[in-house]
Amino acid sequence: MTTKITSARLAAGPRKGARRRPPASSATQVGRPGFTWALPAAVFFALFAIVPLIMVAVLSFMTWDGLSSPEFVGMDNWSRLMDDPVMFQSIWLTLLLTVLGVALQTPLSILLGVWAAGHQRNRAVLSAIYFIPLLLSATAVSVLWRALLDPNFGIPADATWLFGDGNLFGEQATAIGVLAFVSTWQFTPFHTLIYQGAARAIPQVLYQAAEIDGAGRYRQFFHITLPQLRNAMITSMILMIVGGLTTFETVLILTQGGPGTDTTISAYYMYDKAFKSFDYGTGSAIALVLVIAATIISLIVVRVSGYDKMRSTMEGSS
Repeated sequence: MTTKITSARLAAGPRKGARRRPPASSATQVGRPGFTWALPAAVFFALFAIVPLIMVAVLSFMTWDGLSSPEFVGMDNWSRLMDDPVMFQSIWLTLLLTVLGVALQTPLSILLGVWAAGHQRNRAVLSAIYFIPLLLSATAVSVLWRALLDPNFGIPADATWLFGDGNLFGEQATAIGVLAFVSTWQFTPFHTLIYQGAARAIPQVLYQAAEIDGAGRYRQFFHITLPQLRNAMITSMILMIVGGLTTFETVLILTQGGPGTDTTISAYYMYDKAFKSFDYGTGSAIALVLVIAATIISLIVVRVSGYDKMRSTMEGSS
């Protein structure tokens, strides 16, 4: 009797109002896209990143002036770099400017980002004005400050009591200070946006609980805001480090590596070797050193900070 009733129900089909379960055999039913969605980006990255990097690596073992046929020279380019004092000076200057950028931009970006995440009066207008440098290219910013700091017609010429003879590009210390200041002025708004978004994502219940416990504004900032901005801080620092190692336009327009070679950073030295001296083999070797250095430093920051263990709260959601 039971067998007949079950057979009748199966023949009649599902009951009215009953929910049908979708088949789970296909991976697309889980809600995650397949590999084909990432294929265009993977092809683009391979053509414009992986392939040129391989070509640069191969060219670093050759000598080429851009006109004749490349000739394989083995480790000659690398040996010359190891004996080149300008190369070691450029590495030191690159690291110095990178450290100065992180030290100057990080506290400014955090303070401005937390402030911009609030609800102060005229906050939107002031934030829009402050973010204007972010809309300009590095070339435009460098040309602007080159004109403003011109020793003959710029601000230093009218404020000799502050700038002395007015030639800020004539000494290494002042030239490096100008490069650090211009980079901070241009890129701090970008990192401010990162901290602004992270600060707005902090649950307000944490601040409400702190107020109940009697914590003031400063204790809330150091015990709630800064710890909650940890992941944003690591992301910002990695971007600063990679950007500092690859800075080029600012040095090219403001100092051109001078006075002498006092501001010749690695990226500018690569340009000087490849496009001024037509030594593309040595220039490719310097470029490969920059890629390796940026990768190693970024991986160290990720491992030391524990950023690689961060997990999204949306993982596995459908």
